Amino acid sequence: MNERARRQLASVRPHDEACAVLAAGLRRRLPEMEAAIANRVHAIADPRLVADPIYPERLGDALTAALDYALAVIELGERRAPSLPPAVLSEARLAARARVPLETVLHRYFACNALLGDFVVEEAEQTEASSSALRLLLRRQATSFERLLEAVSDEHAREVKAWPSNSADRRREVVKGLLAGELVDHSELDYDLDGHHLGLMAKGEGAPEVMGALAERLDRRLLAVCREEEPVWACWLGGRDPVESRLAVRALEQIPFDRVFVTVGEPGESLAGWRLSHRQAKAALPIAERHGQAPLRYADVILSVSILRDDLVAASLRQLYLEPLEAARDGGRVARETLSAYFAAERNVSSTAAALGVDRRTVTNRIRAIEKLYGRPLGEFATDLEIALRLVD
Repeated sequence: MNERARRQLASVRPHDEACAVLAAGLRRRLPEMEAAIANRVHAIADPRLVADPIYPERLGDALTAALDYALAVIELGERRAPSLPPAVLSEARLAARARVPLETVLHRYFACNALLGDFVVEEAEQTEASSSALRLLLRRQATSFERLLEAVSDEHAREVKAWPSNSADRRREVVKGLLAGELVDHSELDYDLDGHHLGLMAKGEGAPEVMGALAERLDRRLLAVCREEEPVWACWLGGRDPVESRLAVRALEQIPFDRVFVTVGEPGESLAGWRLSHRQAKAALPIAERHGQAPLRYADVILSVSILRDDLVAASLRQLYLEPLEAARDGGRVARETLSAYFAAERNVSSTAAALGVDRRTVTNRIRAIEKLYGRPLGEFATDLEIALRLVD
């Protein structure tokens, strides 16, 4: 290191140490600074007036994080300073979604920066810091403030541009956020998430009309949002008291509709129940489409849904129970037809014979042939075979 570099380093070190001392003093006054900032923020625009109930808390977190960031820049300098806190960027996005103007957001940060400047000068006077150290400290404060303003402005602008402009799209985005566990403003939904819910999925061109008729029959508040890519509706029926899924199915059976698949979850309470009931209805929709069955309760196909989501179980069911049937001359057509009727008749031979238009002896002989094919009595594996026929085939 040459002599000039040594002199520069020697001149900087005392200033860095002075900044570190000042930053430590400011940190000891954090409660005082935070209280002053909170009062100033509320004087500019009361965050409690924003529709989103979580906005005031998130704003408080962002201001605390911004203050801590500013002190870190003062203490460490520009090169060693941490990156901008995520809480600050998150608050900017939330403000955009809550329609808080960027002018208000920046006004708050300007006021906070001015208050911090006052505290910096007071602390410098108390510690008798040199004027050169104070200038360095204020320069570092200005640097951190410029970075914060630029980042907050960009984040707010991006969110405003990305946030849907029409009501239907905004509702869909809010619902997606709630289902993902995000804390979002749901006032626009006009739906009480603290009550009782019944989640449904409806697919088809006439789905909105069917859901509207169902809500009217059951005297329930309807929340419905549609996917962007296809006519699939996520719906909820809300009210002060629970409504049984069986009651909803019976009401749906009285509503005429065609080419619309509807699945029904189980009753749930509050936001957690709202999410769970939706997941249940959503999981049952592929079963309803596969079998052309509507309406369909999740509770009636819970095992089928679980198996369909497990590739190992599905492949094993096919290997163990369907491939042996395919070894027959007709590829197992008659055996499958007989078994399907047998299971639909709750394993009653007489009812199976009537459904197939054959006599009892024919059904009995077919079942014996199936048992011979598997090498064991049908009663030992009938449940697994029935599931395999219903799901995998």
